[in-house]
Amino acid sequence: MADFGGARPIVIGENINTTRRIRATSKNIVQRDGKVFFQYPGLDGKPGFLDITEQWPDDETKLATVRIAHIGQGVRSEDLDFLTWAIQGQVNAGAHIVDLCVDELSVYPEERHEFMRWIVKTAQAICPNVSFAVDSSDPNTLRAGLEVYDMSLSRPAINSVSLEPGRDVVIDIGKEAGAYIFANGSGSSGMPQDEHERVNNLTELMGMMDAKGVPVEDRFLDPLVFPIGAGPDYGNHFLNAVTELRAKFPEVHIFGGLSNVSFGLPRRKLLNDAFIRLSMEAGCDSVMIDPLMNPLAEIQAPPENQEEYGLAAAVMTAEDEFGLKYLKYVRGQAKAAKEAAAG
Repeated sequence: MADFGGARPIVIGENINTTRRIRATSKNIVQRDGKVFFQYPGLDGKPGFLDITEQWPDDETKLATVRIAHIGQGVRSEDLDFLTWAIQGQVNAGAHIVDLCVDELSVYPEERHEFMRWIVKTAQAICPNVSFAVDSSDPNTLRAGLEVYDMSLSRPAINSVSLEPGRDVVIDIGKEAGAYIFANGSGSSGMPQDEHERVNNLTELMGMMDAKGVPVEDRFLDPLVFPIGAGPDYGNHFLNAVTELRAKFPEVHIFGGLSNVSFGLPRRKLLNDAFIRLSMEAGCDSVMIDPLMNPLAEIQAPPENQEEYGLAAAVMTAEDEFGLKYLKYVRGQAKAAKEAAAG
């Protein structure tokens, strides 16, 4: 049974989500014999190839704007080699829980349920002693995943309950299954606008879980991370909410989808590393990340480049309010690298 061995932080791998995409111009896309493949480094040391031909555009002049849903393709085609690489790779990189979401594969509930049942059974066969989070906007898809979950191997997690209408049932579903319950900070009428709404919404959810007898150690609170490129204060909204929640609820787990913060910005790894450090300093004992992009060992060590870290952290905390200093630095580094390569 997975109990994370007292690990801090608890790492939640985010990569088995069918919304995830790669650029069609990625160096990992290869063509041969009239087909198109996503090439990945197989766990046996040999390259693996996921057939993505059916997603390839007829007009290759549009490749710059095309994104390939490689995780969705792997699930839909039941490519076990690819999924073993995708799941085992996260576990090898330190993930204690791996999130499973198949919502994007179908608008039809019964099809979604079948995809969820299949990926749960497949994921547990690949990594029997790891916890998996069933993740869906549809409570019945969550139920479908938990129905086939082998509790003798590990405890599941359920993602997620919120104050949105109809989501309160997730507490009952999770409690009945003996699952860890993820709770997110969205409100009854939409997304939270600041740290105060995040804290108020999650405090209300804590009361609801109290009423249902959910053990505090089984609760994971997510104050929600929004892209810093869409609002310079979004980093502080999350970090301030984490600090307040940790003071109010010292025993609860607190996490967030931390890589969301860097969407649309250059050098995402650098920004993510800085935000993960800041989040743990604020009180996160858990992190939902890509542990391959942002290895925890690197994050827990002192930053190798203090200047870069300082610039990235200043963007996250709105000290560099619109990232002007950061973007100037990144562009300067890119220009210097290009000039050096040109000789």
